[in-house]
Amino acid sequence: MKKSIVVFDLLFYLILPYLIWNQGRDVLGDYYAILLSSVPGFIYTIYRFVKEKQFNVTGMFILFSLFAGTTIDLLSGGAERMLWNQVFFGIFMALLIFTTILIKQPLGMHFAVDIAYIQGEPRDKTQSLYRKPEFYKYFVWLTGLFAFRSLFQAGLKSYLLMEYGAKKYDFILFAMKISGWIFGGLIIAGFVFISLKIYNYHEKNKGGEGSESPIQTEPKI
Repeated sequence: MKKSIVVFDLLFYLILPYLIWNQGRDVLGDYYAILLSSVPGFIYTIYRFVKEKQFNVTGMFILFSLFAGTTIDLLSGGAERMLWNQVFFGIFMALLIFTTILIKQPLGMHFAVDIAYIQGEPRDKTQSLYRKPEFYKYFVWLTGLFAFRSLFQAGLKSYLLMEYGAKKYDFILFAMKISGWIFGGLIIAGFVFISLKIYNYHEKNKGGEGSESPIQTEPKI
């Protein structure tokens, strides 16, 4: 991970939202201050989306999350109602992600396929490789982690709202970001673990019978 990405993530997802909330709540009120504080992260996410060329399943998931989340925020009409709607949306997203496991289209696998495609790997062959039983089970667990993250954060936000209310949005913001980074680290570790499994698979099958493998270079997920 580049240091600049970490700095920009901190700036747009935490520092700027906190400053906007802290300085704007007295003038704008809680609802509009919270709403405005989400703008830097929204713009930054769109920028990263375009710059990194994330399309297909990954792109659709990001755009849906941004569009639906922003629409819910705009229609909420009040600070506390908006935060509670975010809780319900988080539960919905957890169920949606879990459903991809039930229909045998685990979201984590499609994310990995999209990343490999951006890096030059054929999409159909990559998906065929990732569906092999020895790899597919790990993508199921990884997708389960995505779903659990969404459910956990919805539960954490609901607990903090019941304890402190919208007036402590700055504390809620920090708590949510920290928990998000922890889960982000676990998810990255999951992708690295699967990547190593696939790399070892290629190494074991180089030359001879390994020719059945659709990708002979180190996997890029």
